[in-house]
Amino acid sequence: MAKVVIIGGGVIGLCCAYYLQKVGYEITVIERGDITDGTSFGNAGYVSPSHFVPLASPGIIAKGLRWMLSSSSPFYIKPRLDTDLIRWLISFWGKANRKTMEEHIPPLNNILQLSRQLMGDMKDDLGNQFRMAEVGCFMLYKSPETEKHELELAREAEKLGIETKVYNGKEVQDLEPEVEVNTRGGVLYPIDCHLHPGDFMSTLKNHLRNNGVRLQLNTEVREFEKSGKKVKAVITEKGRFETDELVLAAGSWLPLIARKLGISLLLQAGKGYSMTYENVGRNLRHPAILVDKRVAMTPMGKDLRMGGTMEISGINKNILVKRARAIYDGALGYYPNLGLPFLPEEKIWNGLRPLTPDGLPYIGRAVAYENLVIAGGHAMLGLSLAAGTGKLVEEIIGAKETSIEIGAFDVAR
Repeated sequence: MAKVVIIGGGVIGLCCAYYLQKVGYEITVIERGDITDGTSFGNAGYVSPSHFVPLASPGIIAKGLRWMLSSSSPFYIKPRLDTDLIRWLISFWGKANRKTMEEHIPPLNNILQLSRQLMGDMKDDLGNQFRMAEVGCFMLYKSPETEKHELELAREAEKLGIETKVYNGKEVQDLEPEVEVNTRGGVLYPIDCHLHPGDFMSTLKNHLRNNGVRLQLNTEVREFEKSGKKVKAVITEKGRFETDELVLAAGSWLPLIARKLGISLLLQAGKGYSMTYENVGRNLRHPAILVDKRVAMTPMGKDLRMGGTMEISGINKNILVKRARAIYDGALGYYPNLGLPFLPEEKIWNGLRPLTPDGLPYIGRAVAYENLVIAGGHAMLGLSLAAGTGKLVEEIIGAKETSIEIGAFDVAR
């Protein structure tokens, strides 16, 4: 039985383990934490084929330049002299154009559709202990300019075969009887679903343990043992782990791990914030992205999560309270009678999303080694793309024909 070591116990790493375990590999997941927190836990919980436009798109540069130096804006880059950041920004600038966006939408749509289908299968296999609800997701807007943009996106979605439903403000309100909704209108994407990401991670963790996957937690990777074009073992402070195949799925830490193998990857950590309210009195029926404010709202059973922002400030857990406050204020601007307080700093969650400069993930074999697969850089779509990525990694390692064409995700692009 071939041995596979996966570095990274976030949702991508665990989904890789899920599919590899199914076909009989002996798997060890090495994780620096204990799989009880992290970006895979506090996100908005969306599985969203509607998010088919990559981060690097026309207009993002202009918006980013307006926002980037304001620490309370939806997008913020902390000024700092950092060679990797400068290289990433130059590449991002060059990719944020219509031609590149149009090239990247089809492959991104393909993996989103694959992943959405597989998530339904995973729900049936694991049992829905993670509160997966298939009611779609709203894109809500207040301004005529935003409405125009969202309706254009809806038309693009329909070209891809994605169903859309357009509602005016009153019709949106009719669908949300428990809360007041202050919006001009919205586009509903029925194919989207949402779940509680923390519960999903816990379910996966328990399932993998029960099926023989070794979870080597609270363990730091120090170096690798190599022979020619193969990685033979992973060296940690807790021991040596031999491997026939190695998967790097380390999220925002991916460049740091890859560097130990002599591989340079353009990737930056983009911090997001969220606040979760338990047992709310009045709750949403549908998750929604409040487009004008770049805020995500997710009902999770009796709980409600609001989140957002993109803060490129390096790998750290520092909290800028004013950024969380902007999320809260944006939410109340759309839902004025929620009656929820602003949470104290110790209850504000933040996590790091791994951003490639072109908005597509890295999925595939690395040229430098015959037995190394990289799976990372999923940005805000980690949960949306996790099942599809896990399946593709299993197919790559098994030398099978992949479910979709993966050339656009080439690690060396």
